[in-house]
Amino acid sequence: MQIRYAAALAAAAVLGTASPSLAQQTPIKHVVIVVQENRSVDNLFNGFPGADTVRSGRNRTGEVALRPVALDYPGDVDHQHSAFVTAYDGGKMDGWESVETYPKQDPDFPYAYVPREQTVPYWTMAQRYTFADRMFQSNTGPSFPAHLYLVAGQSAYASANPNHMETTRFAWGCDSPTTATVTQLAPDGDEKDPQFPCLDFRTIADELDDFGLSWRYYSPSIDSLGNIWSAFDAIYHVRYSMGWKNVVSPETRVLDDARAGTLPAVAWVVPTARNSDHAFPQKASEHDIALQGADGPAWVQSVVDAVGEGPDWKSTAIFVVWDDWGGWYDHVAPPQLDRMGLGFRVPLIVISPYARRGYVSHAQHEFGSILKFTEEAFGLPSLGTTDERSDNLADCFDYAQKPGPFVPIEAAAAPQK
Repeated sequence: MQIRYAAALAAAAVLGTASPSLAQQTPIKHVVIVVQENRSVDNLFNGFPGADTVRSGRNRTGEVALRPVALDYPGDVDHQHSAFVTAYDGGKMDGWESVETYPKQDPDFPYAYVPREQTVPYWTMAQRYTFADRMFQSNTGPSFPAHLYLVAGQSAYASANPNHMETTRFAWGCDSPTTATVTQLAPDGDEKDPQFPCLDFRTIADELDDFGLSWRYYSPSIDSLGNIWSAFDAIYHVRYSMGWKNVVSPETRVLDDARAGTLPAVAWVVPTARNSDHAFPQKASEHDIALQGADGPAWVQSVVDAVGEGPDWKSTAIFVVWDDWGGWYDHVAPPQLDRMGLGFRVPLIVISPYARRGYVSHAQHEFGSILKFTEEAFGLPSLGTTDERSDNLADCFDYAQKPGPFVPIEAAAAPQK
């Protein structure tokens, strides 16, 4: 790794396109990006000390109190681009009562927060390290484009989830059913021009390949529900090349690699549906355990503990982020930077021996901030997408502080296999 890293910096100096300064100053040799599902800041971290959260929101007639709703409550909220437009309401942030729910709930259902006692591991991580309350989703739609932004800083204007005409195959991307399509967001704000969701554009994995640096995308298998969040399945030149070997299943392999000290330079970790924090319209039954999202805190805790207790802890930065707001209320109006976003706030926890301890970041971040941090940590050139306009999360780190020993994260229960 050290030889390849030095070669990468030398190549950067020749090319004149990389940013080696941060790479020369920090001890970070591993970046782990843990991607969870569908929660806003007001929903998942309501009342977090020092963070900007509220217990009442606005609808078009006045105030509405936020209600506690369990993490595994059997009800989902629309979070397509059109739902964002409705909830955002031109910046008034009062349209959630008009957003669809599944099954049909009362209009105030999206004004909800998860009780703290159900997410103890998340709060422990956030209080011990850094929590960011101004991390904005880069796009205004759901998971498919959001996951692309986390590997590439763009989605080629794909704005929706693929419209599967069958449900026997769960992949989103080049392995979708042949009848699947995904819309694009036009400059006028309309979603149109449906195309097959097998796209092709440059990702940060290509930058890592160019500089001889390793990467892996840990995800559930192609035939499981969690595979819909496998971003590289939608990137043609990765799916149909040797690069696909870096997309590994099951996602639990990250636990073994972390403990063995064989983490790549950059890793993405996506969960099964059960471990995702996603809200689902029906509660899991004895015969259908896939659709239950209440094991997310324990799953993330297991990943963080595996890294923390492994030999790579002192050279690792972990980012725990949620891919979109899930339809849940959030009171902070996102800046509108382009036709795709910014979207609503999502939580971000920064975990590292060099993360500022007990710190709440109020700086404006977006998904491109994670990409920019990664580029600068390894001396990579910019992708020239949203990473260019984003900050590099510098306020979340203190490289002068002495890295202490890792203390395991408290969890209520082990994640389900």
